Amino acid sequence: MFETTALPNLMPALPELILACASLMLVLIGAIGGEKSLKTINLLALFTLTVALYAVVFQTPEKAVTFNGSFIIDNFGRFMKVLTLLGSIAALLLSWTFMSQEKIARFEYPLLVVLSSLGMMMMISANDLIALYLGLELQSLALYVLAAINRDNLKSTEAGLKYFVLGALSSGMLLYGASFIYGFTGSIQFDTIAKAVQGPQGTIVIFGLVFVIAGLAFKISAVPFHMWTPDVYEGAPLPVTAFFSGAPKMAAMALIVRVLVSAFPGVTHDWQQIIGFIAIASMLLGGFAAIGQSNLKRLMAYSSIANIGYALVALSSGTVAGVEGLLVFMATYLAMTLGVFACILALKHSAGRAETITDLSGLSKSSPGVAALMAAIMFSLIGIPPLGGFFAKYYAFSAAVQVNLWPLAIIGMLASVVSAFYYLRIVKVMYFDEPVYIYGTIPAEIKVVMAVTCGFVILLMAYPSPLINSARIAAKSLF
Repeated sequence: MFETTALPNLMPALPELILACASLMLVLIGAIGGEKSLKTINLLALFTLTVALYAVVFQTPEKAVTFNGSFIIDNFGRFMKVLTLLGSIAALLLSWTFMSQEKIARFEYPLLVVLSSLGMMMMISANDLIALYLGLELQSLALYVLAAINRDNLKSTEAGLKYFVLGALSSGMLLYGASFIYGFTGSIQFDTIAKAVQGPQGTIVIFGLVFVIAGLAFKISAVPFHMWTPDVYEGAPLPVTAFFSGAPKMAAMALIVRVLVSAFPGVTHDWQQIIGFIAIASMLLGGFAAIGQSNLKRLMAYSSIANIGYALVALSSGTVAGVEGLLVFMATYLAMTLGVFACILALKHSAGRAETITDLSGLSKSSPGVAALMAAIMFSLIGIPPLGGFFAKYYAFSAAVQVNLWPLAIIGMLASVVSAFYYLRIVKVMYFDEPVYIYGTIPAEIKVVMAVTCGFVILLMAYPSPLINSARIAAKSLF
């Protein structure tokens, strides 16, 4: 007699199945049609990501586990998946005109965005160490290729190679830590690991946890695993840099939160110290290193490092309020960083594109609308009320203050003061220097991204309750 095995419940993974099936279809269309099918694949990729977003938003709100406990979907996962898919959709929109104008448009680009988004979704729902690694590598392999997609550009190929080598090193560190955790606990499931590390004997597994955190910290550009970020941001094409700064950060941060809160609640005091150190190092290095930057993409790279530090301040509290503050901050950070890159992509002049801070000279005279939106985001990144950045930092720092982590909050505020120097320098150049270039018309899809992201940053304080309530529900589902 043959034994029959029941299929796992596929409904919790419906968004992932949509992306997986669509990516196979896109490969087939691209292989048959070649570069002539580029427009079709772009539209289908955008449609696929939108349908997946719809599937996430309208999933049943109950917590569900499938694939023998390897895949979990809860309110926390849904919240982060929405942010991730929004980041992917925005990055795809930002790339359309740029790739065509720079003559690097290839049908593989939207396909790789869809595949990396699939990996990110798997990361967010990972409920054991193997699912964690599979999602992480699917995302990473697509990102390695995206970084080097401009094959004729030396900086782009160098960025892809550097990201690949350092990414392989971080994956090795993560695997080593995961194998140590499995050897100690005898399980790869997060809930079983959580039971095994309860009590004093759980501190032995901290050695493995350090390596896991190191591997995941690489993905969010946290110090001291940030070394790839400035060079890859500068070398990759501008829409790819915008993609790197958004969606992958959401997925990697979600994975860190789920691993620490779900698998290691018994050693919270120990990982709080690790996360606190990484937060301080990221805020300080990101803040001070950005001062000497003149290239806009390198400046945004160090800015992202500092902002990840602010988010980790919230996580270091280890509480529901801390996770809630992190979610609010990451949502606001996504809008701010995509808004900055949308503004930069909008600036094309006769001699090329805006690449340095001096290229923005007199922007308020040549493109007053872009300058106003850019200035609003710069003020938001500093944390000036009533903009969204102030609101996000308030939630992140207040979570640390509630558990008496005053030093983290104070260092965060001081780092914000330091960041005011280079953010305000951009505003000064735009409004008080003489124009250098006259910029052309802005593509419609870039206008859409600029309007949505900047509108979110400017209007968040007026109506924050939907974001706050969603973040609170998402955070509670983890505990």
